[in-house]
Amino acid sequence: MQNLFKTIFTGSNQALEAAKGAVEGAIEKKGEDHKVEFPDTAYSLPIIYAATGNKIETLADLKGALDVVESLIVEELELEKALNGGLATAVASEIIEATKYAVDDNPYPEGCTGFVPDHVIRSLGVPLVTGDIPGIAVVLGDCPDSETAANIVKDYQSKGLLTFLVGNVVDQIKETDVKVGLDFRVIPVGYDVTSVIHVVSVAIRAGLIFGNVEAGAFDKHMEYTKERVPAFVNAFGPLSELVVSAGAGAIALGFPVITDQDVTEVPTLLLTQKDYEKVVQTSLEARNIKIKVTEIPIPVSFAAAFEGERIRKDDMYIEFGGNKTEAWELVTSKEPSEVEDHKIEVIGPDIDEVEGDPKRLPLAVVVEVAGRNMEDDFEPVLERRIHYFMNYTEGVMHVGQRDTSWIRIGNDAFEKGFRMKHIGEVLYARMIDEFDSVVDKCQIKIYTDEDKVRELKDEQAQPKYDARDARLEELNDDNVEKFYSCLLCQSFAPAHVCIITPERLGLCGAVSWLDAKATHELDPTGPCQPVEIDGLIDDVKGEWESVNKHVEDNSGGSIERITLYSLMDDPMTSCGCFECIAGIMPEANGVIIVSREHEGTTPVGMRFGELASMTGGGVQTPGFMGHGRYFISSRKFMSAEGGPKRIVWMPKELKDYVRESLDATAKKLYDIDNFTDMVCDETIATDSEGVLEYLQEKGHPALEMDPLM
Repeated sequence: MQNLFKTIFTGSNQALEAAKGAVEGAIEKKGEDHKVEFPDTAYSLPIIYAATGNKIETLADLKGALDVVESLIVEELELEKALNGGLATAVASEIIEATKYAVDDNPYPEGCTGFVPDHVIRSLGVPLVTGDIPGIAVVLGDCPDSETAANIVKDYQSKGLLTFLVGNVVDQIKETDVKVGLDFRVIPVGYDVTSVIHVVSVAIRAGLIFGNVEAGAFDKHMEYTKERVPAFVNAFGPLSELVVSAGAGAIALGFPVITDQDVTEVPTLLLTQKDYEKVVQTSLEARNIKIKVTEIPIPVSFAAAFEGERIRKDDMYIEFGGNKTEAWELVTSKEPSEVEDHKIEVIGPDIDEVEGDPKRLPLAVVVEVAGRNMEDDFEPVLERRIHYFMNYTEGVMHVGQRDTSWIRIGNDAFEKGFRMKHIGEVLYARMIDEFDSVVDKCQIKIYTDEDKVRELKDEQAQPKYDARDARLEELNDDNVEKFYSCLLCQSFAPAHVCIITPERLGLCGAVSWLDAKATHELDPTGPCQPVEIDGLIDDVKGEWESVNKHVEDNSGGSIERITLYSLMDDPMTSCGCFECIAGIMPEANGVIIVSREHEGTTPVGMRFGELASMTGGGVQTPGFMGHGRYFISSRKFMSAEGGPKRIVWMPKELKDYVRESLDATAKKLYDIDNFTDMVCDETIATDSEGVLEYLQEKGHPALEMDPLM
């Protein structure tokens, strides 16, 4: 063990010297006052900021951070000091990587990501808390050959893990048919060992973004990563002193290291596994990650890792819908006697019978389910899962829902034997597995016959869609007996409680009131719990004694009261994975709204990440609020302050996205036509003066309303 400790300290000192040289070189080229930052983050620099509470802004600041590295290297041969030596290597690595960005705006070669921006971490929040991403694997070094590397990475991919690649394994994977990129949850980071710090940064920023872990309290950050970030490291090939020291840093954060080299093992933390077919299982067991895999008889892979796959035109074998043909999908409940379990029918031509280029077919997918506990309200919940189930299928792309669906099947999937019946196999397996509490039997009918597709839409689908819309239209916060909470995100943000009402969906945009209701009835002890509506305190702001008590009880006492309809008084907390954030713009007497995807600066002088850093992690910040896209056009959106007509600026993409529904709400509530045209966007102005000029020109109602502050 002492030899292991000595190796760690040797690596730490190597990292310190390399960091000193990198800083001196950067200062020589750019000067001490040159700005230092990683792209698109509100936490600069994340590791140093989390450890010290100090933000690094210049190369002079970075030079001062070398003292942090030196303070962590105390060469005493005991485990705690050795792990601190590993943390020293982590801080030194961040310093080295920061100098790369200081001297070069784009220091990483094409195909490598380098630093991972904040918005990417936020986008991963929901799949991490739902378990669609059950863990994070870091594959570092050099496997014996490309085939071994591919087998390991494909195994992680098939299990839905988010996998980062560092070192020569990046090139090894490039030589194989493994699909890489964020869309496939396999991310090549970089070739230098120090680039692994960008993965550590993801874990640390999870605590800052979701957990409201205070900067400067590094012990709490280490506790957070150990308990809430399910990550581990595979270190392959010869282990240099620097790699061993970096591994010690990972272990200090709670991430086990599994290697194919002979090392002095530390039970559950540092393990040797030379059988490459057992590396994945050993790694999952070391981090206590349990994978539930449903075997589906299809010729391609099926995993959440393929959810973001896009089938480009050149890679497409055939497509359905997308305004080129009719395409729709429907889940409908039947009597048990009407459903033959696991019956899959394809009515019309299969994809290998279609000629011409491009190949297109109409499509109707009808999923008929039966169960003693099945209810009509569950149908749209099951139906929306079709989008995910199809997208989890390698080589299949699905966009939209109901009668706006658009599906493409890729050439590779077709060549592997994928046919229409396999869509049925996927839907059957997942419906039975995921909704076993209400679905006892399931049968699938897939129509590609044009006349049938059109006929059945009029007879079956459209009446169902219309009935559901009418049901949703009649639901509002005033005529239901209970709201629901969603506690899914507490695995990352323990102080956050999401309250979901008919007119306020979950801030992640993924959970409506009906979804929450169905989730509770499907799993009574699960993440969505009923909240009785009792003890009205303020009907304008939306405050009830029962809601406050539920939030206080489920936030561990962190939050004692919230209002559902106010931005200024005790607004609802946010976890960090919200789709949008609203913030006051006092000089315009209104609010700006920025979406997670928007990378530019807003009229309040901050980008999304900077605004989000003020509100995530389960804290309340009056004047700022995370929310979902669809909440923008709700009549309850900050209704205590006057409602949606307070909106003065949005990114154009978001403005166009909500235009139809927001215009309808403004017309209904305020008798304003084309209200969205009164809202400024970045193509018009991003500075305060320009926004005000536009609002005055359009006669925006916010300018005449009572002051927000």
